[in-house]
Amino acid sequence: MSNYPEAIVPPGQLAPVPRRIRATLGGRTVLDTTSAQYVWEIPPFPQYYIPVADVAGGVLADTGDTRPSDLGVGRVHTAGAGRAWLYDDGPLAGLVRFEWDALDSWFEEDEEVFVHPRNPYSRCDALKSGRRVRVCLDDVVLADSTSTVIVFETGLSPRHYFPRTAVAFDHLEPSDTETACPYKGRTSAYWSIRTDTLHPDLAWSYDFPTAALLPIAGHVAFFTEKLDLTVDGVPVARPVTPFSN
Repeated sequence: MSNYPEAIVPPGQLAPVPRRIRATLGGRTVLDTTSAQYVWEIPPFPQYYIPVADVAGGVLADTGDTRPSDLGVGRVHTAGAGRAWLYDDGPLAGLVRFEWDALDSWFEEDEEVFVHPRNPYSRCDALKSGRRVRVCLDDVVLADSTSTVIVFETGLSPRHYFPRTAVAFDHLEPSDTETACPYKGRTSAYWSIRTDTLHPDLAWSYDFPTAALLPIAGHVAFFTEKLDLTVDGVPVARPVTPFSN
């Protein structure tokens, strides 16, 4: 279990999105709305449901298939590189749910959002810390600092980001991996760790995180689910939360 409680919202709950939502496809804006709805299909995070009136013409193509859900039956459409579901009746009447990767980019106001919508009931805070933090693998010290940034994200264990001067880069090998986070943005670098063997993709960095997470810019974090972490000399149990970079 996580060290922190998750912001649980029952599946099927709807709530208005107070932010302007836009998405692009092929270089043009294909939806633009201030009337989107959050719908929690599963507890951790919601999906955007978009008024069909705010979707550009020609984006949706009806396949003739349907998709049932607890809130109604959606008509399946192709959309961009994926699918979308349009609801004609029930609480979702007049709303479209797009697969996230069907469209090229999503925006809340003028800020791009990655992977999935941000949960309005979750927090993701980056706090500077003077506690001594050390990360090791097979007794090899990978990072040791009294000047980290700790990211506290609802539902997940704290993640420590180290200044690069505190990282033993002689044990890190660059990787081509790239991931994204709806709260932090898109990673700029990934590293595997070599001790006696190669341990893939156990460290990463954001050079250009989202505005709220600017304190982690250029810092390096480690996948401590597979490494040994001590804080002020006290060993920290390895988290068993789902991976979050």
